[in-house]
Amino acid sequence: MQKVPFGKLGFDVSRLGFGMMRLPTMKNGQGENVVNRDLAINMVRKAVDNGVNYVDTAYGYHGGESEIVTGLALKDGYREKVKLTTKLPQWLVNESKDMDRLLDEQLKKLDVPYLDFYLIHSLRREAFEKMQSLNYKEFLDRAKRDGRIRHAGFSFHDDKDAFIDIIDDYDWDLAQVQINYLDDEAQATAEGIRYAGRKGVSVVCMEPLRGGALVNPPQEILDTINANPRGYTPVEWAFRYVGNYPEIVTILSGMSNMEQVEDNLRIFQNVTVGNLSKEDEVFVAGLKKAYLERIAIGCTHCDYCQPCPQGVLIPRIFDIYNRAYMFDDNHQLVRDYKGVINDNGDASLCVQCGQCEAACPQQLEIIRLLEKVHAEAVK
Repeated sequence: MQKVPFGKLGFDVSRLGFGMMRLPTMKNGQGENVVNRDLAINMVRKAVDNGVNYVDTAYGYHGGESEIVTGLALKDGYREKVKLTTKLPQWLVNESKDMDRLLDEQLKKLDVPYLDFYLIHSLRREAFEKMQSLNYKEFLDRAKRDGRIRHAGFSFHDDKDAFIDIIDDYDWDLAQVQINYLDDEAQATAEGIRYAGRKGVSVVCMEPLRGGALVNPPQEILDTINANPRGYTPVEWAFRYVGNYPEIVTILSGMSNMEQVEDNLRIFQNVTVGNLSKEDEVFVAGLKKAYLERIAIGCTHCDYCQPCPQGVLIPRIFDIYNRAYMFDDNHQLVRDYKGVINDNGDASLCVQCGQCEAACPQQLEIIRLLEKVHAEAVK
């Protein structure tokens, strides 16, 4: 297992981190999906026994069960072998004292006296401004002083400008961001990651496989990968891409079965900083280009078509269709489109007034395209 220094904190961390968000599940006696605790514990301990020393969970994962299972997995001496991270659910924070209450609750669920890292979860600008108003800095400083946490960070889902403003607001130890070879210009962006590095903030990568979407590429992209003389799998190319960044210390993987644990352990024997050659970097850029060329509708999300008089969520519908088409995943289309229906914004509401088409800078045939998406998504 490859390891790197965690910034200036004085310890090394495994490049593979165990993300506790996609644990194996099973039906309980009431027919509900719950974590398969025995299997999950064995998976975590298998990873730790083979060099993984970073474990990441959060308050809401698996309906609140993840922190409990994480604590169980780290019994029998395993807690001392890892750096443990969980996250403050900022959406449940309405007043300053909620931060202390939630942290104490999480320590109890994990059954540990302290956390190595405590992150403010899923920050966007609006949420961050709320946390500023509630004096999050004083809370984090106090929690460090009284020993409940060792280091502070945040996880992030917004744009680069918001990311830089958050980085500059506190003496963070860690920033957890979504990055993969399709999303290097989205959210924090590659530029934002480099900025964090210059500020001395180590980066932890989440969604290196884009929620699993990069595991099973469309056939023509898979053929391209299989033809490459490196012999890497789609998963390995994705991990090696994010592992190439010197600012990224740990790459989280949400593992759902023992086979994934074993495959990741194999891959991360060689995922070093700078592991990609110039030819490899060109190849990965070509994979990204091939995915982007699969975009079916040239919507730029300018929102000139919004608001629709009937409430049709046109850019959202086109984005859902493009993502499903990119990965050749009709199940994703059907699933995500149900969300639009539930939000009363689906294409069935269109009365073909043409206002959207008159406003569209891309001159898209929006009415026809809405009919097409609706027909494919509702069967």
